[in-house]
Amino acid sequence: MEQHRTRTPQRRQPAQAQPAAPSGGLGEVPAGGPVSVVVAPAPATAPGRGARPGGVPPVVLALRRFPNPRLTGIGAGLFAALTMFLLACADQLLLGGSEIVYGVLFLPVSALTALWVRPADLVTAPIIVPIAFAVGVIPVAGGTGGFGGQAMAVVTALAVHAGWLYGGTLVAGLIASVRKIRQMRERQRHLVRADRAAARRPRA
Repeated sequence: MEQHRTRTPQRRQPAQAQPAAPSGGLGEVPAGGPVSVVVAPAPATAPGRGARPGGVPPVVLALRRFPNPRLTGIGAGLFAALTMFLLACADQLLLGGSEIVYGVLFLPVSALTALWVRPADLVTAPIIVPIAFAVGVIPVAGGTGGFGGQAMAVVTALAVHAGWLYGGTLVAGLIASVRKIRQMRERQRHLVRADRAAARRPRA
């Protein structure tokens, strides 16, 4: 005889409501609820006056804007001689022919001459500079009595202010030497790269 089992229905207990978070709390969230984190982007700072684009110092940027011509040996000689002559004339008109001012101005002209001469004529830079100094010293030498007196005044000025002459020649020689060394290193690097490229090529 089959016994029928009766299942008594179980009463479900009502779920207890969780207390709502107070409206005034910002960091409190209901237990078990989703938590979202909002990351605010960092404010972009506009580059100021002292900003360096690409990490390049402003001095280097200023030097890059500076003109960088390439003069031949004759062109560099004409530039140096004409510049020194014009500076000497201005010195004679404004300062009465101050040979010290002329010597001070001779140093940057020597540096520019060595910087602007083309690589093929770097050897001529230390030769051009003394000639330019002798040509430019004529207006400030102060010689009188015709060609002979003017020539003696120029020779005297060259002897008295030989320090400026040697200093400018030394500056031009150093700059030309540094440029020559850099040129030789660059040529050596180019040859090494060419040899490596030739070694990587498959042989037929």
